[in-house]
Amino acid sequence: MKPLSGLDATFLYLETPETPMHVGSFCLYELPPGFKGSFHRAVKEHIARRMHLAPIFTRRLAFMPFDLGHPIWVEADQVDLDFHIHKAPGRRLTVRQAEAAAAKLHSRLIDREHPLWEFHIFDDIRPPADMPHAGRLAGFYSKIHHAALDGKGGTVLANAILDIGPTPREVAPPDDAGRPRKASELKIGEMIGAVFSNSLVQYAKLARSLPAAASSLGGTIARRSVRGGGDGLRARMPLQLAPRTIFNVGITPQRAFATATLPFAECKALAKNVGGSFNDIVLWICATALRDYLARHGTLPKKPLVAAMPVSLREESNKELNNQASITVVQLGTHIGNPLKRMNAILESTAKVKEALAGLKSVLPTDYPSLFAPWLVGGAGKAVFRTYGRSGITERLPAIANLAISNVPGPQVPLYLAGARMVTFHPLSIVMHGLALNITIQTYAGRVDFGIIADRKAVPHVHDLASALEHAFEEAKGLFAAPDVQAPETKPPRKKPAKKAATKAPAGVARKRAAVAEAA
Repeated sequence: MKPLSGLDATFLYLETPETPMHVGSFCLYELPPGFKGSFHRAVKEHIARRMHLAPIFTRRLAFMPFDLGHPIWVEADQVDLDFHIHKAPGRRLTVRQAEAAAAKLHSRLIDREHPLWEFHIFDDIRPPADMPHAGRLAGFYSKIHHAALDGKGGTVLANAILDIGPTPREVAPPDDAGRPRKASELKIGEMIGAVFSNSLVQYAKLARSLPAAASSLGGTIARRSVRGGGDGLRARMPLQLAPRTIFNVGITPQRAFATATLPFAECKALAKNVGGSFNDIVLWICATALRDYLARHGTLPKKPLVAAMPVSLREESNKELNNQASITVVQLGTHIGNPLKRMNAILESTAKVKEALAGLKSVLPTDYPSLFAPWLVGGAGKAVFRTYGRSGITERLPAIANLAISNVPGPQVPLYLAGARMVTFHPLSIVMHGLALNITIQTYAGRVDFGIIADRKAVPHVHDLASALEHAFEEAKGLFAAPDVQAPETKPPRKKPAKKAATKAPAGVARKRAAVAEAA
């Protein structure tokens, strides 16, 4: 009997009606030629044949006696597919109407008495203007609790229900060996014993890891507490706080959702031209779009916006399905009007993040002792979290980040569900008090699909932000389409002879720092 990890359980403990802790996606599927009938019915029959391939379909939560420790996963007595797989109302909906329906569905909590997943099928979607030759389209909105799913679990789920061709593959029959036990099979004494044994293991792990963690963290803080070199060393704060924006507020249960799509190959080529990664060019596109949005609907701060970004801590050999991730922060250079200097600022910031993670990744914890955690984290912690969001404190306290941005790599081949081809793959993630905006990027089959989820009151104009992302990409093509892009003339550092020199944006990772220094 193994309880949920501390990180997985925290997604449960901190969940409130204003802050649902599930993730999802909204996908368009092109139905096969000549398809007749209901895609909803076809999906339900398809899932029924494959439920045994992914544990998420059949396991539900069992809570410890007296909430002494983290919950555990048990096998559900039965799974009612009519409860989990719904037919969304409406006919011939536009994509925007379906996105609005997905936003409303995303605002509702998942029922914890059942396995923590829901699928909603839109049987008939009107083809958008950018798909004039598409056949009959259907929509598919998925919602899965983050306690049950991380990147590894998502891969297992996708492998279970999706195919690489229009003909669904034959799957092996279920094998009951190794399945979780049912709640009725658990004994109270055994569950309490599991809490104590798990906590002892976690305390021992913490004791062993503390020296290495303290050393790595101390070294990272020391490196980030100074700037300059030689005789020019100066002290600075190791963590730069984020400026106040319209995104840093307490949130409501209501959500707004919008999507945008860019070509993957062109984005990769632009990244190569500036000597950065795909993630760097995506951050520049987001930063440029945010500048445009705040100029129209808010106030653009004089300091750079800061993005919170999840980073995986999973080792290649680790096959567990629990969450193994942490959060880092990246400055977006939004205060810089010159787009080339903004790119250099982002390259500098991401380089520092990579340097810091190199020393911290192996020692950052994703688990903590289970004993009394539901009382401490789920009770006191949730009360503090709610107070933070509802009392106006969010708007007054300093912010660590302004928004969340996540980049999820996906397959570059088309995938199929019940014979229908997946055309788009737009993610929906989590917003919370103080972070009312989340932009998640999913690459799939030559596309870069953006999913923008936000608190509807704080960010009502999400479609303007989606348009701004597409406009930023067009601007990037004009700036970075040619290799070895020329940067503007800049003044040299003060201690160098005063002269102007035409500098180049970095053509390789090794040249990033020089370009940043010249652009400062």
